[in-house]
Amino acid sequence: MPRYLIERTYTVDADTVPTVATRSKAIAHHRFPEIVWEHSHVVLDEDGTPKSFCIYAAPSEEIVREHATRLGDHTVEVIYEIAGDVTPDDFPLTADPG
Repeated sequence: MPRYLIERTYTVDADTVPTVATRSKAIAHHRFPEIVWEHSHVVLDEDGTPKSFCIYAAPSEEIVREHATRLGDHTVEVIYEIAGDVTPDDFPLTADPG
């Protein structure tokens, strides 16, 4: 199944983001069972506005966008389809680049 990185900017304050996240989980569970929310990173931008970078597995970008529309309280800035994952362990050190 395709995986997506979704960049969101919230229209609520940081204290309300957990409420929105709970609603997101419920919407996915009840209306979009084919969506899997893997994890999210929540940050505050330079103005203190909450943003998140969420990883979802879903059959299509359209389903991800429909879920976001039902969720509300945020704007989807961009959705990227994930081409692959890497970690530092994927790049072993062989010599001091010195």
